Amino acid sequence: MTVKTNIDAELHEEIRRLAKERNAVILAHNYERPEVQDVADFVGDSLGLSREAQKTDADVIVFCGVHFMAETAAILSPRKTVLLPDMAAGCSLAASIDAEALRRWKREHPGAVVVMYVNTTADVKAESDYCCTSGNAVEIVNSIPADTEILFGPDMFLGAHVRRETKRENIHVWMGECHVHAGIDPEHINLQRQAHPHAEFLIHPECGCASSAIDALSSGAIDPQGVQILSTEGMIKRPGASANREFIVATEIGILHRLRRENPTKTFYAANERAACAYMKV
Repeated sequence: MTVKTNIDAELHEEIRRLAKERNAVILAHNYERPEVQDVADFVGDSLGLSREAQKTDADVIVFCGVHFMAETAAILSPRKTVLLPDMAAGCSLAASIDAEALRRWKREHPGAVVVMYVNTTADVKAESDYCCTSGNAVEIVNSIPADTEILFGPDMFLGAHVRRETKRENIHVWMGECHVHAGIDPEHINLQRQAHPHAEFLIHPECGCASSAIDALSSGAIDPQGVQILSTEGMIKRPGASANREFIVATEIGILHRLRRENPTKTFYAANERAACAYMKV
């Protein structure tokens, strides 16, 4: 273990030296591997990271995340060079729809308003009327006239939640999903809550992999007692503000590293240990 730690320290030092030489800022999404998070200048969620990079005077943004996140950084910082360490780092949710598919869908529903989740490619965003997060999707849909047809995508779990909360029948939902959804379902969540009855249950809504938990909560499949729906920073800060010692976390398991590092006296359990994003880990 000591040898590995020394190797990591040397590699981190070399990466930081190169970043300084290139005037680069290193961003790591919460779901990256621990050693990647530990070398980054900023760790957080995709939109938050892009905003942090925008505020810096860096010439280069190194985005350790998936493809659509690097695109978002490029949109917010058009004069900066954005580097994605691995072009194979895609997103199963974003890949479930492309611009041509969206254009065909729009032709089938002329006059419909398109509301797309932020986990989409830049081309899909360009074809959309609104780009939403999990946290503001209901608010955005409610702001659209009730008699207006809506095309919502690509997350079918978030779409079902929005349809239920807004009570609108004229919402068409694209049948896309994040492959990590399979690891975060009501059965696993309820089993973990039975195993740790005193633990708070934390859900991060700004994440495709947690939208199934949001859907299950609004449908009644999950008991709302003791549930905290939090932003990334809210999730990080909540353990320090809570008297609870144990927490069950419904999102991709990569965030557990940051939670444990920033709250060393608390205990954290994944809603399901299999909820890992293969694309983030490349």
